[in-house]
Amino acid sequence: MFKKILIANRGEIACRVIKTAKRLGIGTVAVYSEADRDALHVELADEAVLIGAAASRDSYLSMDRIIAACKQTGAEAVHPGYGFLSENEVFARRVEEEGIVFIGPKHASIAAMGDKIASKKLAMAAKVSTIPGHNEAIESAESAVAIARTIGYPVMIKASAGGGGKGLRVAWDDVQAKEGFVSCRNEAKAAFGDDRIFIEKFVEQPRHIEIQVLGDAHGNCVYLWERECSIQRRHQKVVEEAPSPFLDDATRKAMGEQAVALARAVNYQSAGTVEFVVGKDKSFFFLEMNTRLQVEHPVTESITGLDLVEQMIRVAAGEKLAFTQAQIPRRGWAIECRINAEDPQRGFLPSTGRLVTFRPPPQTLFAGEPRLGATGVRVDTGVYEGGEIPIHYDSMICKLIAVGVDRAAAIATMQNALGGFTVRGVASNIAFQSALLAHPRFAAGDFDTGFIAQEFAHGFDPAQTAHPDPDFLLALAVATNRRLLSRSAGISGQLPGHGLRIGDEFVAVQVDAAGKRSVTPATVQVAGDVYLVTIAGRPRRLSLTSALRDVATEGLADGKPFHAQVERVGLAYRVAHGGAQVEMRVLAPRAAELQALMPFKPPPDLSRFLLSPMPGLLVDVAVAAGQAVRAGERLAVIEAMKMENILVAANAGVVARVVAQKGASLAVDDVILEFESAGAKA
Repeated sequence: MFKKILIANRGEIACRVIKTAKRLGIGTVAVYSEADRDALHVELADEAVLIGAAASRDSYLSMDRIIAACKQTGAEAVHPGYGFLSENEVFARRVEEEGIVFIGPKHASIAAMGDKIASKKLAMAAKVSTIPGHNEAIESAESAVAIARTIGYPVMIKASAGGGGKGLRVAWDDVQAKEGFVSCRNEAKAAFGDDRIFIEKFVEQPRHIEIQVLGDAHGNCVYLWERECSIQRRHQKVVEEAPSPFLDDATRKAMGEQAVALARAVNYQSAGTVEFVVGKDKSFFFLEMNTRLQVEHPVTESITGLDLVEQMIRVAAGEKLAFTQAQIPRRGWAIECRINAEDPQRGFLPSTGRLVTFRPPPQTLFAGEPRLGATGVRVDTGVYEGGEIPIHYDSMICKLIAVGVDRAAAIATMQNALGGFTVRGVASNIAFQSALLAHPRFAAGDFDTGFIAQEFAHGFDPAQTAHPDPDFLLALAVATNRRLLSRSAGISGQLPGHGLRIGDEFVAVQVDAAGKRSVTPATVQVAGDVYLVTIAGRPRRLSLTSALRDVATEGLADGKPFHAQVERVGLAYRVAHGGAQVEMRVLAPRAAELQALMPFKPPPDLSRFLLSPMPGLLVDVAVAAGQAVRAGERLAVIEAMKMENILVAANAGVVARVVAQKGASLAVDDVILEFESAGAKA
């Protein structure tokens, strides 16, 4: 076994590898960029080496600097994590040539499977089901259109070296095929240094299901069941679970055996994942093989009790797998939600900055310590409260994993965990995740990769999301307000006869964006720590067990446990639960009467301006002052967290002036353009 390994990565996955290495008694070396000097993985490792500037190409993608760090520290092996150089066969080969062990598959396996065009040909030779398509690199947008017509729309345009949703588009017509080809090639070249593009048929109503495989250097290869990864947004996974609620045992076995056959065909020696697209009739087709550890590996660990990072390390050290296919257990159900720094109300654009508050739910399960049959919550993260979410890398804050005895129990555990998860300082997708899990179709297992596009076609706004019991949110705000008043009434030093007096009657006042008021009367009776709140004639018994200072609120509602968030926003309360959010003031009846006389101040009209929807780099301004633009016309391009975001005009108009120049670093709501009228709002 190795004495010391270097982790050629950052963030959550670097921390994850370090935890297993420490349990195995292996020393760890972290590498970090200038932007990551204060990162958590640097603190957790036994040693740390600065390898370059913030940009990935100058640090985490620099093979020379990573290899030099290995030699400097005496690291015997390198774990690449996922992303960056994890599937780069040149890096794996160079590491091997330097006498350092690559904790992953051999470079020949990476070369064969990392190239999507070559891997599809190998899959066909291994008698693995494959999708119809054009398996050669396409040279031009015109050729892409011609090939797409031959295959038949819809088609999927994919970068051969792509991954993580980058370099991938679905085209439904010639225009989308042409634009998709150009965008995929640009993204692939920037992210992977390889701009080869191919096209294959897009399977409608597909599910994305992947098989975890594990092979050693002694000819042994097994599959560790499947992961359901169909809940995606823009081809990026949002929720993953194991096992899949869709597969039957016969299909599960057939997919597993094909995945193993493909792994054997390339002499695969490590943990890897064979991804399939599965039709509604349970027909399945090979999609690609990821020759690395997957982001969603914790759900497999949770149902098998196996530490996949440990298995990778043991295989790399030359050990045999300690189990056969028949000995691999499958117990319980696990769900993973990716908690990202992104703003659902701005089209899920990246959100960067300081994590002012980071309070995940209490953990009962831990990375690097899998326990078969154990249930509860696990949090895999590479951040901490007060740390930064930098603009240079991906937007993941953490992975939240919930494990239950069955799917319903896992969903309930996850909902409670999301309700108690507080992130402030950057926007997050926690409320969106909660809304996803609360959706009846998700609960029924009735979904495909188009689920989010279908059910959240107009985006997501928690303030516009319906709650199954809206009066519960009002009751929670009223009870919290009554609790706060009780604390205030108990403050010492109040003048005799002038102490705070609390009545039993309150009014919850809500005001919408147009200034329309809605008023809901409520009464409160207090018995110890129990608040009996009556709204519309229905009494609710609320017991609040969390501290008043905590945003995350938990307790019992009519005897049933709940987790929600109640936050003071100015003079109002913001209550969030189950993906829904309401904002209200809780007032005494007379105060509500007086508040109704206050004039409503509408928000300013900013429709004449094109504002930056996120922090990022302005890589292109496509219009000039005085230019007339049409609806849908490209205005500007912002790059953030390795993704290009194109801003287009919603309506026709004329550009009055260009405020921000190409190359500028923008903050949220910085002005890019001003129009002569409000008509061309983007």
